[in-house]
Amino acid sequence: MSMPPAPPPLSDKLLEPGLYVVSTPIGNLRDITLRALDVLAQAEVVLCEDTRVTGKLMHAYGLKQKLIRYDEHEAEAARPRVLAALARGERVALVSDAGTPLISDPGYRLVREAAAHGHRVFPIPGASALLAGLAAAGLPTDRFVFAGFPPPKSAGRRAMFEELKPVRATLVFYEGISRTADCLADMAAVFGERPAAVARELTKLHETILRGTLGQLAADPRLQAPKGEIVILVGPGEQEAATEQDADTALAEALTRMGPADAASEVAKALGLNRRELYRRALELKGEK
Repeated sequence: MSMPPAPPPLSDKLLEPGLYVVSTPIGNLRDITLRALDVLAQAEVVLCEDTRVTGKLMHAYGLKQKLIRYDEHEAEAARPRVLAALARGERVALVSDAGTPLISDPGYRLVREAAAHGHRVFPIPGASALLAGLAAAGLPTDRFVFAGFPPPKSAGRRAMFEELKPVRATLVFYEGISRTADCLADMAAVFGERPAAVARELTKLHETILRGTLGQLAADPRLQAPKGEIVILVGPGEQEAATEQDADTALAEALTRMGPADAASEVAKALGLNRRELYRRALELKGEK
């Protein structure tokens, strides 16, 4: 099998000063954008969770920029120095160990303060385990909620899942492999046998995507692997049939923002009801019929 072509030379266009939030690969080092390489090559400093992890990425592409640790332990001490660098007109890149920074990683306070001080913040999009998992799960993607890491203990997890139970959207979680089976069992106890998927080691050599009900996945021996990064995706539950009162309440609210036709369309889509009947009811509520 032939190797993929090498990326073209880095751009020689000088980047504007500011904070660059740079997405990095979640496993496969080829999953980095050309724009991300341009930014990393021109940054005066690269902020990272672990200099050893980011150092491997930089070495793979022949980059030798200064690396500064920026994680939950060092962020408070490092932030004033970073803001000072931005005030000097430098280009600062923020990366995480893998994927898109700020997604269950430190960094949002730096973005907030940089913007508050008038510095530009540039998002450099790229790999994300959240989106990669959604793409392969086979679950609805028109509406989803990212819930991050569940609590480590069962009682905390179940309390979290009870809060999320009414949400009519695909739920996405990150989890460590050692807790995945127990987490899935708690999900099955709270959510019931919803369709779900577990994505492990996305883009890496042992990438595995398992699909089934929550109970089936909780018992799957393939999730007893010794290590792996995990994304758990849970499909939305069955929606109870809307009552006439539900429809009237939704229509009354919608009619405060739009006309009867648009209100009927919005409520029909939200509640799965007949648009024509809702339009007639909307006219009645407006006193136009």
